[in-house]
Amino acid sequence: MKIAFFSDIHANLPALQAVLADIDAQQPDAVYCLGDLVGYNIWPNEVIAAIRQRAIPTIAGNYDEGVGLNSDDCGCAYKTDAERQAGAVSIAFSNAAVTDGSRAYLRELPRQIRLELQTVDGPFQILMAHGSPRKINEYLFEDRPEDSLLRILRDAHTDLLLVGHTHKPYHRILPDAGNGPIRYRHVINLGSVGKPKDGDPRACYVMLTFDHHLRAADPQSLQVEFRRVEYDVEQAAKAVEDSILPDVYADALRQAR
Repeated sequence: MKIAFFSDIHANLPALQAVLADIDAQQPDAVYCLGDLVGYNIWPNEVIAAIRQRAIPTIAGNYDEGVGLNSDDCGCAYKTDAERQAGAVSIAFSNAAVTDGSRAYLRELPRQIRLELQTVDGPFQILMAHGSPRKINEYLFEDRPEDSLLRILRDAHTDLLLVGHTHKPYHRILPDAGNGPIRYRHVINLGSVGKPKDGDPRACYVMLTFDHHLRAADPQSLQVEFRRVEYDVEQAAKAVEDSILPDVYADALRQAR
């Protein structure tokens, strides 16, 4: 069984279209989206419509939550006054642009999705959250200490945690001895479809393959593929520059920062 997971489109319709085309070519058995459909670009309604048309199960990101509530706070961790000023323009633009139907859709998105797969070792638990299981806008970066990540996974009762929010893809495998035989837990950050921050401007998503070899005791039995997809970055950047959105968001697309 193959499942595609993607996150953080941020109103970048050309990137989403390219990713959906690549997903179609891979013919997975299921597709899930981990949120942040809106913000920072000009196509929030079109992105939402594409997700809804395909009935892709989707959870809310922090930006979705802000726009869904018609708030001026996206829950973003801006570090400088310049970032905060640009961010205020972005969420004001998004709130003005979304239709009533789009806003209602964002407001009603669930905050998490759980799956359970049966293996020879017993149930294998999968949890999807945007930032972390604890908070929609908590950042789980790749360099987070192992004991901290393990605590989060244990508290969430999951073997595989899928997140987005940082826009930086990674896969961490965590050995967990616990009180019995060692098992391996996984954290996968999906990266970003529409606003990568890892220096690679291509859209990013993850394809997971689950088969009869899947075992919590075997760290290599989960097959993980990070797929990078070319799209018209200049089209998306130019759309920002032709709008009232700050040009810094166009530069971020070109430089993937």
